[in-house]
Amino acid sequence: MTTRRTTARRAVSIATVNVNGLRAASANGMASWFAERQPDIVTMQEVRAPDALVPDLVAGLGAPDWHVVHAECRAKGRAGVAVASRLPIVSSRPSVTAKPSAQFDDSGRWVEADIATADGRGLTVVSCYVHTGDAESPERMSEKLAFFDAMTRRLERLRSDGRHVLLTGDLNVAHREVDIKNWKGNLKRAGFLPDERAWFDRMTALGWVDVGRVLGGDGPGPYTWWSWRGQAFDTDAGWRIDYHIATPELAACATEAIVDRAPSYAARWSDHAPVVVSYRI
Repeated sequence: MTTRRTTARRAVSIATVNVNGLRAASANGMASWFAERQPDIVTMQEVRAPDALVPDLVAGLGAPDWHVVHAECRAKGRAGVAVASRLPIVSSRPSVTAKPSAQFDDSGRWVEADIATADGRGLTVVSCYVHTGDAESPERMSEKLAFFDAMTRRLERLRSDGRHVLLTGDLNVAHREVDIKNWKGNLKRAGFLPDERAWFDRMTALGWVDVGRVLGGDGPGPYTWWSWRGQAFDTDAGWRIDYHIATPELAACATEAIVDRAPSYAARWSDHAPVVVSYRI
């Protein structure tokens, strides 16, 4: 039996957001959100910046002494995921597979960061970006579903030693009808296909918890992404595709979940809104 030394638990605020380009987000108001929210950990997707620039970009948000890990995409200007933390990052890994994978490595879609916690369990935070896919392309959809399978295997392995594990990020799937405003019009579109949505059912059966839905109520919404086009943002015709998926023990420590929807279309610094959850760990 493992004995854990524990001290008083503290509230840890963890935010996840697809920044739609960290340089653009930084120039368009992300720093103001950061100063107001003051999170302890931020996971970011679609960073779209070289490794060498990411620490300085995070420092420019108002976090000069933060710890940063980043997985860059081999294709310039594409994808990229990061974890930035006020708390020390003990170790990190940039791959969804235990062994090198030509299919997924260097795709800028997965990075893990280990952080010590007061309850003694330790926390692994994952920043994940799942590509959109294309319902008209069997190859693209097959690759997306294979990535979901790899995610499941990796997450189950991470939690096997009793650690807290938190999957965050833009998973590019709305799980249920309450997670998308126009669900009837998107039944045959990537992001709301039965095979994609079934992954969430599988994770639930394994005990993983959609913290945003548990704390956010029965819905509809709150949505986390709105198209830049048309009146989608103004009419709240959005999708809930950004998640905190937690081990049951960690989910039980969650006290509050907030979607930081911008006050207006003009105030947006990304087409996604940050999802912020507080955990007492």
